[in-house]
Amino acid sequence: MKKAKKSDCKKGAPNWMVTYGDMITLMLTFFVALLAFSSISPGKFQEVASGLARIFSGNPPSVLMGGRSTVTEPIITSNPGIQEDLLKIQQDETFKGKITVQQTDQGTLITLGNMEFFEPDSARLTVDAKNLLEKLGSIIVEHTTNAIDIHGFTDDRNPSAQSVYPSNWHLSSARASSVARYFSEDLKNKRIAERIVDIRSGKFDPDTYYDPSRFAPIGKADVAINREISQLDARYRSEIELLDYKLRDGEITEAQRESELRALKDTYSNELSALRAGYQKIEILIKREKAR
Repeated sequence: MKKAKKSDCKKGAPNWMVTYGDMITLMLTFFVALLAFSSISPGKFQEVASGLARIFSGNPPSVLMGGRSTVTEPIITSNPGIQEDLLKIQQDETFKGKITVQQTDQGTLITLGNMEFFEPDSARLTVDAKNLLEKLGSIIVEHTTNAIDIHGFTDDRNPSAQSVYPSNWHLSSARASSVARYFSEDLKNKRIAERIVDIRSGKFDPDTYYDPSRFAPIGKADVAINREISQLDARYRSEIELLDYKLRDGEITEAQRESELRALKDTYSNELSALRAGYQKIEILIKREKAR
C-alpha cells in the first residue's frame, strides 16, 4: 500500500501562540510597573510622566540619545496647568511686568525684576520680593524635581565702605543664596504648615521638593551690566563726536552744541539709571537635569 502523504507544516509559530506570547509579555510588564509604583518616588514619577507624554505626542525619545530626553526635560516646560499658573502670576497687577519666562538650551529661565528685590547694598530680601517668591516658588519647586540654579546680580557700583561685602562678587552670591535659603527653609516651613494633611496621607513629601541639594546659588557680579554700560558709553561718545563734526562744518553753533550736549547727558543719565534698576533682579533656571 502507498504511504499516506504527510501534510506540509507551515513555517513559524501558530497564530494562537504569538497572541499568547504577547499577552504574557504585557502582563509581565504590567506587574513590573505595579511593583515599581509600590513606593512612589516623585523623581521617578516625573520620568515616567515625561516619557509617556513624549510617546503619545508622537515624539518618542531617540535611542541615539540613550533615552536621556525622558528624564531631563522639566515637566514645567510642557505642563499646561503649570504654564497657566505662571501666566496668572504674570498677569496679576501686583507682579505685572516683573516676571518673564523663556526656554533656553539649558532649561526654563525665569527672570524676576523691575522691582526692589533687595534692600540697598544688601542681600536681604524685601517684603515684595518674598511675596513674589512665595507665589512663584510653590509652583516651580513643587512641580519638578530638576536642579535649580539661582543667579544673583549687582549693578556697576561697588559696595560701600560700610558694607559687609568686599566686592560685587560677594554681594551677588549672597543675593542668590538668600533666594535659595528662602526656598529651602522659609517657603518649605510655610508649605509644610499649609499641606500638613497631604503630608500625613503621603501625597506630598516636602523633603524631596525642598531638598537643599536642588538649589545652586550663583553670583554673576557686575559683569553683564558693565558690558551694557560699555556699549552705552560708546554710543554716547559717538554722539558727542558727531556734534563736534557738525560744529566744525558750521552746521550748528556753539550754543546749539552745548544745548544738545546737555540733552545727551540727561539721556545717558536716565539710561544708566534704568540699567542699574534692571540689575536688581534674580534669574531662576530650572535645568534640564535631575537634582544633584
